[in-house]
Amino acid sequence: MKFPRKPREPVDINLAPLIDVVFILLLFFVVTTTFTRETHLKVDLPEAVSGTSLDVTESKQLEVLVTLAGTFELNGKPLPDHDLNTLMKALRVESGGDKSLPVMLSADAKAPYQSVVTAMDAASKLGFAHLRITTVEVQETP
Repeated sequence: MKFPRKPREPVDINLAPLIDVVFILLLFFVVTTTFTRETHLKVDLPEAVSGTSLDVTESKQLEVLVTLAGTFELNGKPLPDHDLNTLMKALRVESGGDKSLPVMLSADAKAPYQSVVTAMDAASKLGFAHLRITTVEVQETP
């Protein structure tokens, strides 16, 4: 005996909900992604085992002082301008081309942050790898 077969309906997958979900995910990732390029200063920072001060002084070092007003002094001599090119030129002349000299950066606690970054950037662009940032030890009040 032969049974009549029911005609098969074509099976099709509805892709509209899948496309909607993918579109919403795409929008989410576009909105939450940041497209900023961050730059970092490459500085070889010294390692410290304890918080004690270093008693050994180098025979020659470069000391950059950033004042409260954001001006620069190099080894006690004030620079005429407080821009990157002036500081780089002074560092180049004072070091005599020796990039192994340590650069000690001393900045006033309320100095403009841009001036401190400019000093670090000048040392980095000239190839100085030994940058020391000076601080004072916190005094405990009784």
